Amino acid sequence: MILERRENHRAGVLIAEEGRQMAVQVERRTIDVIPDSERHGSPRDQFTLWFGANMQITAIVDGALAVVFGADALWAIIGLLIGNIAGGIVMALHSAQGPRMGIPQMISSRAQFGVYGACLPLILVVLMYLGFAATGTVLSGQAINEILSVDTPAIGIVIFGLLTMIVATIGYRLIHNLGRIATVVGALGFTYLAIRMFSEYDVGALLGAKPFDIVTFMLAISLSAAWQLTYGPYVADYSRYLPRSTPAKSTFLGTFLGSVIGSQWSMTIGAIVAAAAGPAFLDSQVTFIGDLAGGAVIAALIYLVIVVGKLAVNCLNAYGGLMTILTTATAFTRTDRVSQGVRTACVGLFILVSVLIALLASTDFLNNFRNFVLLILMAFTPWSAINLIDYYLISKERVDIPALYDPNARYGRWNATALVSYAIGIGIQIPFLAQALYTGPLTEALGGVDISWLVGLVVTGTIYYFWARNTSNPPSAMIYPADATAKPTVAAH
Repeated sequence: MILERRENHRAGVLIAEEGRQMAVQVERRTIDVIPDSERHGSPRDQFTLWFGANMQITAIVDGALAVVFGADALWAIIGLLIGNIAGGIVMALHSAQGPRMGIPQMISSRAQFGVYGACLPLILVVLMYLGFAATGTVLSGQAINEILSVDTPAIGIVIFGLLTMIVATIGYRLIHNLGRIATVVGALGFTYLAIRMFSEYDVGALLGAKPFDIVTFMLAISLSAAWQLTYGPYVADYSRYLPRSTPAKSTFLGTFLGSVIGSQWSMTIGAIVAAAAGPAFLDSQVTFIGDLAGGAVIAALIYLVIVVGKLAVNCLNAYGGLMTILTTATAFTRTDRVSQGVRTACVGLFILVSVLIALLASTDFLNNFRNFVLLILMAFTPWSAINLIDYYLISKERVDIPALYDPNARYGRWNATALVSYAIGIGIQIPFLAQALYTGPLTEALGGVDISWLVGLVVTGTIYYFWARNTSNPPSAMIYPADATAKPTVAAH
């Protein structure tokens, strides 16, 4: 009995040691199916990942935008909450696909668009990731410069790019570990900021100071809905390692609660700060937050909180960019695996481009970011509608996974049903747009209210549902590759 206990203890030590090693080991998987033997984690990991990723400076800026462009702080906060909940539901439904399929999100869209056809939305996905990575790098670079007490913007931007490169290259496990750290650091830092905010400003007097305005209220909803919806194309990338038996409801709730609570917390701070500070916040968002913290050592700690939070989400952008680039390239090479060298090169290229954009696009940040978020929303609501309608209502969670990698198999090269529905979904939004460069005629008739994302979601989903019911060919049951269902070992967890 004693010998058996010693052996069990030794085995436990070896397993724990292997787990520590795996936490810093470069990820081997890319766009291929995660076999059952390598599945690990729990829905709690989705909560910490998405909570930590949303406790960050760009979310504060996003919340501030609604007030900056005219909304009352109270109505902005309510509008942001509505948008976060609505967009968070869509985003979390994408996340719930991960454990069942075990593949990156954009690979799964080949089931709707075809192996080649899925590449068309992917171009916009890469642009989205680059945009968010670049805008986040600008703010993080400012925080790093404040910590180092230097004035050259390029220094902080390059340092942050290198940090992103390291974490994104190592991959999935380290990204989740960073999410846990960002959750704790963000909660502490943003709680302190909230306390300082209430002590420095008469917050009660800022709420309800302006009458309700439907245009700015809808802008607040659109900003937060866009924030959530743009996670859709890569959210399942971070749930695909969960055990296949993980309930979809648990994955949904972990992702939904983490993302909505984290983003709403940050955006609420942004709305109140913008109402209180006005032009002072517009001049330098990062410096203002540091001054609000109290300056000196406390400010340096808050700058560190900003860097950690932005690093968490920027790694998601870089990792998602990697998966998107590989999904596009492998559609034509007809492979499901790539070498570590190719993987590293793709991450490096993505980060290099995002850093260059950050160096060139640091002026007029708030206006550029607002227009970017709303424009990207127009492109991804139709994609989300098609993916979710197909998976949950047409295919009913039955996917032929090997066929996703073969243009001659079930899903073919191009799927006209999805591609035409997607094009209609984008086109139908144009008359409802309220952009800096273009305002649609129907938007003017509505008094300037931008409901383009809602129109795109409803119209695309409706067209695709009734059309795909007659054209789709889902399997009778889920089909996995032969080597994906091996029984898991203890060490894998």
